[in-house]
Amino acid sequence: MQGLILNKEQEFYSLFSTLFDKIKEFALDYNWLISNAECYPQKIKYNEKLNQRYCWLSGMELASILVDEDFQWVWGVLSGFDKMFLADEVLKYPLPYTDGYEGFWKNPINLQHPLAEVEIVAFDSKCTLFISKKNIIIQKIASFYPQLIDLEKYNIYNCQ
Repeated sequence: MQGLILNKEQEFYSLFSTLFDKIKEFALDYNWLISNAECYPQKIKYNEKLNQRYCWLSGMELASILVDEDFQWVWGVLSGFDKMFLADEVLKYPLPYTDGYEGFWKNPINLQHPLAEVEIVAFDSKCTLFISKKNIIIQKIASFYPQLIDLEKYNIYNCQ
């Protein structure tokens, strides 16, 4: 399990259109549970869909939304699941959340949802967290953002 934090040298930390375009080969392989979201798309259909308790999207649906409109995510957990998991199975577990979840700031890091393979977390527009079981995804994300910090190292120096 690896994690990264993006919290410096960016004007906006949680605009995900560019990120999803760069990790398209992974993002399209997952179904996405979006929970605890507070975001501001201008298109009403996206605003209504995303600003609910949760929403379940295919990788293609999420990519399509982000290509159509790049918008600020203030809060939210985007959890990626292998397509073998259906929404009913995923929703048997508590929904991942951001504000008040202390697990981000403790080592060893873990995904909130036990079936997820990756979580992308918008945290109060101040930072974005990337956590994954697959090191290849973390390495790919790190290659685009050299200012990323290893989340476990960050936690040692800033949270313990």
